[in-house]
Amino acid sequence: MDMVVDVYENDQWQRLQLNEATPGFLVYVYAIFTCQHLFLRTNSSERQLQLASATGEIKIHADAEWILRNVNVTFDVKLAKGTAGREDIEYIISRMKQCPVSKNLPASAHIDTHVAFTDTNAE
Repeated sequence: MDMVVDVYENDQWQRLQLNEATPGFLVYVYAIFTCQHLFLRTNSSERQLQLASATGEIKIHADAEWILRNVNVTFDVKLAKGTAGREDIEYIISRMKQCPVSKNLPASAHIDTHVAFTDTNAE
């Protein structure tokens, strides 16, 4: 599964190209997002859910001092195999919160994680 990340900048979406000139805060947000994505994939697999694709979005609110206040992560997942029940989703989200980057977010940050699964065989 390839990962493509776009960033909204200057009133348009642009492909993220990480390099030595990428601002540190953007790298930090990218780390949060990719860690969440990794834990989504890994824990879905543990529940016998095979992903066909996943589209995600992260919305960050930071204060004037660049301290994270709100982190909203949403993934829409299309399944190639399996059916995700409520217990599966709750388990996966709880495990996503254990990713090392997420565990090190400021205690004052409010974090919301949402995952929705769609069975591609049902379409």
